[in-house]
Amino acid sequence: MLKKLIATLALVFPLALGATGCASEPVELGADTVIIDVRTPGEFAGGHLEGALNIDVQSPDFAAQISQLDPAGDYFVYCRSGNRSGQAISQMSNMGFTSMTNGGSVSKASSLSGLPVVTD
Repeated sequence: MLKKLIATLALVFPLALGATGCASEPVELGADTVIIDVRTPGEFAGGHLEGALNIDVQSPDFAAQISQLDPAGDYFVYCRSGNRSGQAISQMSNMGFTSMTNGGSVSKASSLSGLPVVTD
């Protein structure tokens, strides 16, 4: 029984990590790729990727805001460390979104995408 559980986890865990794990190679963002910063508005104001939308994953209306986006679109999602962006991607996947990349932290997302960090 334990061997079967371990074998199942060995197959499932990489799939789950692929859906929410952080990108490690440079990412080519298409012209239509939507960049989403899922941190709090205060964190966003301290510096965010140029052109990013701020949709706080911890906000009670996160799902309502995300549901206004096209589930068939391409999304590059980041936060402070990659944890909240992974949570956001998981929720988005459950809502039918299919093309999402976890950029990890702001600095990693900037490095991967080539986009500068800006403040408003």
